[in-house]
Amino acid sequence: MPSTVEYYINKTQGEEHIVPCVKCTGKTTHKVLASVDIRGEDGDNNFSVSWANDHQVIQCLGCKSVSFRVESSNSEDYYPSDDEGNLEHSIDERLYPPRLEGLKGLGDDTHYLPLNVRRIYDETHLALSNQAPVLAGIGLRALLETVCKEKKATGKELLTKIDNLVSTGILTPTSATILHKIRTLGNAAAHEVKPHSDKQLGLAMDIVEHLLKDVYIFPMQAESEFLD
Repeated sequence: MPSTVEYYINKTQGEEHIVPCVKCTGKTTHKVLASVDIRGEDGDNNFSVSWANDHQVIQCLGCKSVSFRVESSNSEDYYPSDDEGNLEHSIDERLYPPRLEGLKGLGDDTHYLPLNVRRIYDETHLALSNQAPVLAGIGLRALLETVCKEKKATGKELLTKIDNLVSTGILTPTSATILHKIRTLGNAAAHEVKPHSDKQLGLAMDIVEHLLKDVYIFPMQAESEFLD
């Protein structure tokens, strides 16, 4: 039996899927606005595999943001769904732009950041969204290095540079202690190629974002709002 491929327009239109939103915090219900859905079958008279690829424009029913979803499956992929040996059909889902649940980012406030800081922040956020844990860990450390350099912190190593930001009043001792944990995380990623969990990296990113807000964003916003 020769391979067959069929294309359908809006076959999955109107479906709803619960996925992470690009703007909302966490997962929300998204509706398929339009789709190009592909169905195929490969094999011969003895054995064949059917497959499906759905390319969908989706909209969050909360914030109304629009993004893209690809769902792929085939007739042979299953995984255990419980301890009794029952199987469930496996579906591969990809979202564009890539995103990680709970990772919202600084949004438009990144324009308050110095150019080099913003560039490293954007690259680190992209690594986290694409679930590249080693690169994300290295990026978090590079982000701390860039902030220290931009603030002219003294010292040969990142450890002493972070401590120097305390002595100059840019960081509190408590903040420095937390940033040292992120520095250690970044060292493990860079030197041991150690991947950290999404939860660890997400928390580390939240902490670094608070640092960026305290050092750059809030002062700039206050300066523009309180002119007197």
